[in-house]
Amino acid sequence: MNIQQIRSATLVINYAGKKFLIDPFLAEKGAYPPFPNAARQDQNNPLDSLTVPINEIINGIDAVIVTHLHLDHWDDAAKEALPKDIKLFVQNEEDAEEVRSSNFQNVGVLQEDTIFEGIQLIKTKGEHGRGEILNLMGVVSGVVFKHQDEKTVYVAGDTVWYDGVQEAINVHKPEVIVVNAGANQFLEGGSIVMDKEDVYEVYQAAPEATIISVHMESANHWGLSKEDLKSFAAEKGFSSKLFVPEDGESYTF
Repeated sequence: MNIQQIRSATLVINYAGKKFLIDPFLAEKGAYPPFPNAARQDQNNPLDSLTVPINEIINGIDAVIVTHLHLDHWDDAAKEALPKDIKLFVQNEEDAEEVRSSNFQNVGVLQEDTIFEGIQLIKTKGEHGRGEILNLMGVVSGVVFKHQDEKTVYVAGDTVWYDGVQEAINVHKPEVIVVNAGANQFLEGGSIVMDKEDVYEVYQAAPEATIISVHMESANHWGLSKEDLKSFAAEKGFSSKLFVPEDGESYTF
């Protein structure tokens, strides 16, 4: 198994002989305006250029998983670049209808037990923030990968730490956990993905797992830097279990 950080929440996961693209955010640097009501209103999104060419990212992809349809997980550049007949999994029928409206022809809805080419894909729940902002952020999901020849991987998606994440860890016992941990936030309402304390909760819930922190410093509303998270992990004593990749970096397990 190999997990490559592309940018933001975008990953390429080679798992049990199949290549998955997660949450493609593929536009050129600065292609979109900044997210409103947030920091860095002078910076367009994405904040950085891709370090891996788009054709290399999508070459040989067997399936795409889109955890939800926010711009930084499913953008126009991805819609243009991906073959319209590629297998594409989404979280619910509402998202499937929207993706099909962009002429994608092979869209499936992840279930609690989806089997793709012998790989078990299990949809998990998430909460995209806390309190009133949840109503604005909408429904989100994550996914667990399972195969007899691979470690179990939990891609948590855009969620804060809450009992649903604890439940996913308890039930599936993942050996690798990918968290979106940029503490992204608007001027009111708090973090809408994990912050450093949330990552520490993940570590405490699964102290033997490897944690990979992504979705950092990639859009204008980020709130936690990679260096600050690494420093915090050192203070709390879990640096050896935490990877904070640069764009393009990959890990083999």
